[in-house]
Amino acid sequence: MRFLGLFCPVLLVLMLPACGASVVIQRDAQFDVTYDDTVTSDNQTIYSYNHTVSRNKTEGVRVSVELLSESAQSPVLFVVRQKQAVLSFQVPLILRGLYQRKYQYTQVGRTLCQPPTKAEAETQFFYVDVSTLSSAGVHYQLRVSRVDSFTLQTDKKFSFNATPSQPQFFKYMFPDGVDTVIVKVNSQKNFPCSVMSIQDIQCPVYDLDNNVAFIGMYQTMTTTAAITVQRKDFPSNSFYVVVVVKTEDEACGGPLRFYPLLPDQLLDPGNRSKTLDVIVSPAINSEVYVMGMLFCLGIFLSFYLLTFLVACVENKRYDTVFEEASISLTHCVCVSGKASVSPYEYGSFGEFVTVFIQIDSYCVRCVLISVCSYRSLESVARSRQESLSSVEEDDYDTLVDIDSDKNIVRTKKFLCVSDLARKDKRILSKKYQIYFWNIATIAVFYALPVIQLVITYQTVVNVTGNQDICYYNFLCAHPLGALSSFNNILSNLGYVLLGLLFLLIVLQRDILHNRALERNESTALECGIPKHFGLYYAMGTALMMEGLLSACYHVCPNYTNFQFDTSFMYMIAGLCMLKLYQKRHPDINASAYSAYACLAAVIFFSVLGVVFGKGNTVFWIVFSVIHILATLLLSTQLYYMGRWRLDSGILRRMLNVIYTDCIRQCSGPMYIDRMVLLVMGNIVNWSLSAYGLIKRPNDFASYLLAIAICNLLLYFAFYIIMKLRSGERIQCLALVCILFTAVVWGFALFFFFQGLSTWQKTPAESREHNRECILLSFFDDHDIWHFLSSIAMFGSFLVLLTMDDDLDTVQRDKIYVF
Repeated sequence: MRFLGLFCPVLLVLMLPACGASVVIQRDAQFDVTYDDTVTSDNQTIYSYNHTVSRNKTEGVRVSVELLSESAQSPVLFVVRQKQAVLSFQVPLILRGLYQRKYQYTQVGRTLCQPPTKAEAETQFFYVDVSTLSSAGVHYQLRVSRVDSFTLQTDKKFSFNATPSQPQFFKYMFPDGVDTVIVKVNSQKNFPCSVMSIQDIQCPVYDLDNNVAFIGMYQTMTTTAAITVQRKDFPSNSFYVVVVVKTEDEACGGPLRFYPLLPDQLLDPGNRSKTLDVIVSPAINSEVYVMGMLFCLGIFLSFYLLTFLVACVENKRYDTVFEEASISLTHCVCVSGKASVSPYEYGSFGEFVTVFIQIDSYCVRCVLISVCSYRSLESVARSRQESLSSVEEDDYDTLVDIDSDKNIVRTKKFLCVSDLARKDKRILSKKYQIYFWNIATIAVFYALPVIQLVITYQTVVNVTGNQDICYYNFLCAHPLGALSSFNNILSNLGYVLLGLLFLLIVLQRDILHNRALERNESTALECGIPKHFGLYYAMGTALMMEGLLSACYHVCPNYTNFQFDTSFMYMIAGLCMLKLYQKRHPDINASAYSAYACLAAVIFFSVLGVVFGKGNTVFWIVFSVIHILATLLLSTQLYYMGRWRLDSGILRRMLNVIYTDCIRQCSGPMYIDRMVLLVMGNIVNWSLSAYGLIKRPNDFASYLLAIAICNLLLYFAFYIIMKLRSGERIQCLALVCILFTAVVWGFALFFFFQGLSTWQKTPAESREHNRECILLSFFDDHDIWHFLSSIAMFGSFLVLLTMDDDLDTVQRDKIYVF
């Protein structure tokens, strides 16, 4: 019977060819031995392996196959059967690229999936079945080997090679006390393009170019890839690090070679081997998160404390001055800054009657009464008792004298603020308050869908695992909850807190001014730059919204939502320019409706540029023409103070001006200061337009923002120069704000241009710019840009708020318009 038991399987193998079936040959195989064999459609070879699997140690097993026959009629099929998994692949392996291109690989290497075992130690068998439908013999080599360093160690670098047909994956187990790690894969070569994936410990492992994106988290890479992994996402406390080389480089920004697209043509992939390093390091712990949040709050809350202290010092100083003034009966006149005693002697400044009071041997000028206006204080008091309900927009020019002489007043060669502050203050205040209410409404309608959209973006990233959707700095992206990069969101807190602080400062000034008006103080009614706070409220609101929308953008930064980060930047630049212009042109400043309509047009062009502007010559020509025309129209509006008309007779009037002023008699411009500003502005804008038309930058939104910032800086510099040229001075507080803001802007721009990521390139190319955290192991360069730029914007707003405080006691017909 024992003889029959041995004889029957041999007889069965001998009888199978006669029956038309394949001969199955089973071999006991050994690890690290190369088997050189031939397979046909008439025989099938099964290689049997066994190895010991333990619960505390995972041993990697790799199957490597090379096809030696040059022209096989049919591929050879390899099936690896394990206890809990099956892996199959054919050789030559066909991988598809773009446009159905087919690449053939005759060398294939695959690592076997190793599911965990519950036993302390267990001997497991697995089988490699080799078969083909080719009638001719197909020559192949098979080798099964153990993988050294299959389990990655914390903070230990491991190097390996990979190709599209020979992917690699390794196992990592979370050590005790570590809940978050960052997996980094690096290479010295940009190409071939690769993919790094993090997958759970389950079979099968998706490790080919056409299926690596099926599960887990993944990102393409050229030289750098980094994924932060949290223990809570992997119940087994371990995961696979999978590295796949792609068949083509187009996904990483590389060239796509041209091939004739013939049916079923197999293409030579060339040498696509890549050497890579992998290292797994512990990420930051909860203490670093807390420290980062406290640091962020501490910086910006310190500005609240500093503002409170400055306000206390200022109030104490003024209280001391007026207390001493009420006690002292000795008056003086100033001689070279020192006090010369002269009882009851008054100094006259224009139409102000002022008295000099001696305090600590220095003179303090105290305005007793102002006669800047010919109206009596009683008439002013009566006018303020009128109901605001009767004030409408149509009442702006209802004063009889305005319609009769405003064309004459506004075209004088030398204008004073009193010439352009003739309208009723209540009407103008109501007009400029519309800026605040409009931007508040815009903010609500803009922010709500933005928040909804970025939540959807983050959900898609978390569900699909596709980390190419968002352009993070992956080397310093700290997750919190569902957010992938909490630090980039937290650093925007400064915009919100400092915007709120600016609103409180403006509110305090507004309240003090209103109290002065209620007391019928002549300096508040008729002296200094007219106080209209509506634009300041709009600026503070815009700064807060910039912080909110920048945080939304950094939830998932990419080119489709970059406008979230820039829209209110355009708003801030536009509002600052309007505020500068409003200071000395309160009667003729743009209305909120026209201003926001223009800003909406800017944002519209920004979206068009992002979507259609990349390399589109037609778009750049159209934009440049519109830019130049808008510059010319605005220049005309500013030069003539709005006293011109755009109608069918504009060309005739232009020819008349050219003939009379340039041909008939050569005369210079009537408004030289305005002409200098507008000529410089046109040079800058025409240069920027020419640069855009020639270079056609990919980042159109930033290019448009640069235009706005350049115009704002030009106007601000002109304002400061003209202020000093007119004999005015800048008070200490404003000067400190200017110097402080300039320094902070310098440092902020340094960190901004570090460029840690860029959506102008592919995600893989963007990751080449990624850098480690540089502050508290929590914040990167871009976070510091957020900190410094929010402080710089706050300082810039304070400059606008305080730069004309020196004029508060100067009558308006002595303040020049420029």
